[in-house]
Amino acid sequence: MSITKLDISEPFFTTKVFQDEEGYQAHGKSILLNLSERPIQIQDQKLGHLQSVIVLDVEIIGLEHTVLIERLEDYPDENELLERVRTTWPSAYEVRGEERLRGIGHYMSPKVWLGQFGFTMYHSATVPLNVGLHREHAFCPVPGFREVHTQIIGFGKMQQCRERDVSTLYLEEPMAPGTTHRPMYDSDGNYPWHQFETITPSIFMAVEMLPEGATPPTL
Repeated sequence: MSITKLDISEPFFTTKVFQDEEGYQAHGKSILLNLSERPIQIQDQKLGHLQSVIVLDVEIIGLEHTVLIERLEDYPDENELLERVRTTWPSAYEVRGEERLRGIGHYMSPKVWLGQFGFTMYHSATVPLNVGLHREHAFCPVPGFREVHTQIIGFGKMQQCRERDVSTLYLEEPMAPGTTHRPMYDSDGNYPWHQFETITPSIFMAVEMLPEGATPPTL
C-alpha cells in the first residue's frame, strides 16, 4: 500500500498516485483517474479502467492503481494560472526537439516514471494548437505501448485521422476538465494518426504505459 506524490504539477496542483489503498477521503474539487482493471467505488457509482471524473468531498473506495489531482479550486483566475505555468515549464520543443512542435505554444512539466507508468502534464496555449498528427512512439520499440490523456484545465478535442492529414478526420472526442478519452490503440499497441487540438488554452495530463520488456527512457 502506498501514496506517492508526484512533482509534475507542482506548484500548481497536488498529484497523488495510489497503489493498493482501500480508501481515501477526497477534499475539495479533484480529478480521479482509474489506472486499474478494478472499478473504484464513488458513492453508488463505479469508475472503470482508464476512466476519470471530477470528485468533490467524497470517500473513494478501492484504489488499486489510481491518480488523484487535487487543489483544482485554488485558481479563480484561470488565465493568471496559465501565465504562471508558461513561465515555469519549458516548451515541449525545447525538451523533445520534435519538428512538429517548433514554434507552437506547447509547454510541458517534468516527466516522472513509476514502474512502467510515465506521467507528464502539458499546457497548450495556442488556439488552434496545430501540434501535428502522429502515430509512432519511437522511445518504446516493444509492441504494446499505451497512452491516454486526461483534461485538467480548459477544453480540447482528441482527433483521429485515416492519413496524416486533418481532412481525413473520422473520429473526434471532446475533452472537458475531468475527461479522459477512450483508448485509441489496438491490441498490439498500434495507433491511428492522431493529435490533441485546443478549443481553449488547456492543461492536460498524459499517462504512458509501457508493455512488459520495455524500459522507461532515461531522457
